[in-house]
Amino acid sequence: MESVQNLKKRIKSIGNIKKITKAMELVAATKMRRSQEIALASRPYALTALNLLANVSQLETKLPDLFNQRKIKKVLFVLVASDKGLAGAFNSSLFKKFEKYIAENKKQYETEGKLFLAVGEKSFQYLNRKKFSVLQRFAQVGDFTATEQVAPLADFIVKGYLAKDFDRVVIFSTHFKSALKQEAMVRRVLPINFEHIKETIQEIVPKTGKFSELAGGLQVTGYRLQEYLIEPSPAVVLEDLARHLLFMQVYHVILEANASEHAARRLAMKTASDNASDLSEKLNLQYNKSRQAGITNQIIEISAGAEALS
Repeated sequence: MESVQNLKKRIKSIGNIKKITKAMELVAATKMRRSQEIALASRPYALTALNLLANVSQLETKLPDLFNQRKIKKVLFVLVASDKGLAGAFNSSLFKKFEKYIAENKKQYETEGKLFLAVGEKSFQYLNRKKFSVLQRFAQVGDFTATEQVAPLADFIVKGYLAKDFDRVVIFSTHFKSALKQEAMVRRVLPINFEHIKETIQEIVPKTGKFSELAGGLQVTGYRLQEYLIEPSPAVVLEDLARHLLFMQVYHVILEANASEHAARRLAMKTASDNASDLSEKLNLQYNKSRQAGITNQIIEISAGAEALS
C-alpha cells in the first residue's frame, strides 16, 4: 500500500490541478457565451451575403475575376485552427477532416500544386510537422475577432487569386452547432461558384432551433433569376460587391471557429475538473484506509508491548 505521505502529496497536487482547470472552465464558459452571441448574431447577415453572392454569380453579364473559372494549376488550402491548446478534440478533428479530404481526392490533386495557409499557431505547427510548405501564417487574432483583424487574411486570399498564385481556395474550419457539438467543415470559396455556395448554405443553416427559419427565406435556386439594374456600371459594382461578400464569408468562418474553440475548451476543462474530483475521492478513500491501517498497527504494537510487560 502506498505511504500516507505520498498520498497526501498526490491529493494536494490533484487539488491544485482542479483549481486551475475549474478556473479555465469558467473563463472558457464566459468567452464561449460572448463568442457564441457574436457568431449567432452574424449568421443572418452572413447567410444573406452568401445568398446574394450565389445570385450574383448567375447574372448574365461580365462578372469579376473572382467568379471566373480557369484551369486549376495550384490549390490553396486554408486551415483554421486555434492559437492555444487544451481545447479537447477541436484541433485534432479539424486535422483529421483535412487528411480524410486529401486522401479521398488524392487522384484529383496529383496533377495540381498544393499551397497551405495557416490560421492559428496549432495549424502552423501541424503543417510544419507534416513537412507542408506554409505560404503564410495568421495568428493571434484574439478571442473575439474584429473585422479589421480578418481583413489581412481576406486581402491575401483575394490578391493571390487575382495574381494567379493559386487557382482554387479551400477552407477547412469548424462550424459551431451547439455548446456540446462542433463540426469540422470543408468550404470551397474561390472561384465563386453557385453550387458550392448553395451547398455551404445548406450545411450551415440549422435544421431546428434558432435561425432554422432562415432556410426558407434564402431563395437560392438553379433557375434563371430576375435581372438587376446596376449603377454606375456592373463591372465596378460587382467587383467591390464580390470582394465584400467574400470577406464576409471568411469573417463568418473565423467567428464560427472562435465560438467552437471556446466551447470545446470549456467542455475539455469541465471533463478535466470532473476527473480530478473523481481521482481525489479515490485517493482520499485510499488515504483514509492507509491511515486507519497505520493506527491499527500502532494499537496492536502497544497492546503486544503491554502484554509482554505484564
